Amino acid sequence: MSFVPVRYSPTGSTAKEIAAGVERAVSAGSLGPGVAILPIRLMAAELGVNPNTVAAAYRLLRERGIVEAAGRRGTRVRSRPPVTPVERRPLEIPPGVRDLSDGRPAIRLQPRLAGHLRRGALAAAGRGYGDGDVAAGLAAGARAMLDADRVPSDHLAVTHSTLDAVERVLRAHLRAGDRVAVEDPAWANLTDLLAALGLVAEPVAVDDDGVLAEPLRRALAAGVRAVVVTTRAQVPIGAATSSGRARELRRVLSAHPAVLLVEDDHAAGIAGVAPAPLAGATGSWAYVRSVSKAWGADLRLAVLVGDATTVGRVRAHQALGPGWVSHAVQEAVADLWGDERATALVRRAEGEYADRRSTLIGALAERGVRAHGRSGVNVWVPVRDETTAVSALLGQGWAVAAGSRFRLATPPGLRITVATLTAAEVGPLADAVGRAATSAISRGI
Repeated sequence: MSFVPVRYSPTGSTAKEIAAGVERAVSAGSLGPGVAILPIRLMAAELGVNPNTVAAAYRLLRERGIVEAAGRRGTRVRSRPPVTPVERRPLEIPPGVRDLSDGRPAIRLQPRLAGHLRRGALAAAGRGYGDGDVAAGLAAGARAMLDADRVPSDHLAVTHSTLDAVERVLRAHLRAGDRVAVEDPAWANLTDLLAALGLVAEPVAVDDDGVLAEPLRRALAAGVRAVVVTTRAQVPIGAATSSGRARELRRVLSAHPAVLLVEDDHAAGIAGVAPAPLAGATGSWAYVRSVSKAWGADLRLAVLVGDATTVGRVRAHQALGPGWVSHAVQEAVADLWGDERATALVRRAEGEYADRRSTLIGALAERGVRAHGRSGVNVWVPVRDETTAVSALLGQGWAVAAGSRFRLATPPGLRITVATLTAAEVGPLADAVGRAATSAISRGI
């Protein structure tokens, strides 16, 4: 394999110094996402150190989620390393191009928050240290919803988001080097988090009905310490665990009671299907339900329930850091849940998203293009060549997300966000996808 040099001068004589130099270069932008760093022997020769020292440095960088081993392509900077400058802008969409790439729900279909935030602030006035970390009204509302969905809610915590909850649960049970079974394709933020924690993602195939039982069985037999699944509105393919699949998965998981099970229910309220939870299938488990997707992007709050030990560890560690999620925000969410007009708007959003998914999938089918999207705000289209398909669509005025951001071992695909798609756009979009797919279609999921 030939190595293409970049504008980066390695430094250091110890593993820590070499790793720190690479980390600084990534943070500064000298080593961008996907760029290969020098092979171990070339780096060792460049610095005049033992190859074992460089190997140890690269191991540190992998554990920090900064680089990844890419087989014959060498060791490369990850697509979104945890030291990437926050000011780095995403790829800009050219003027006149319709953006269906962001994966976000429609803001116009979320309730207005101003009045609820004011009432939340008034309800929380005077609360402070020592007044508890969970607001009673929020806990009562969350438990009512979770109980209706057959999710045990005896032990409950409140975190700042789904990812915050998942991170706290993983930290409470795992250590660097542990392997975690994840859906493939997977939510990119989750795989980034695993890399940043030094955990190893073990891909498990998924279809429209959720994680496949047999690949999960193999992953468990191979020694994964945890399993993370998306209950519904799976990103990026829109899968939702069906009741039949849930029964299969429960049987598989019950044979491994020591494994940690984490369920992500980030799209509750707008998913379009009822959940089929796995909660309690293992001894250590957590079910996370966030509110921002359905009720408001700025409501950084998720409810976490689980076994007593898991929830207890999360709350104890949380007490050492932020202490609690703002009581004002908790009270605002509880107020929202009790507002009939807000609830009606969320139900309307759920119906509109379901209609947009099914309409687009049907239109694509009429043009000979297979697509997936059983729940949520995204549709997944398998293709043979993502670059060709994305470029072809961009040339026709449509921006979609390439599947490479989400895939671990599965074939290529495109993610199309339907949250703001109008009825008038469905036909032209389906035509464009059909034309793009002519030279890039795939038979895989």
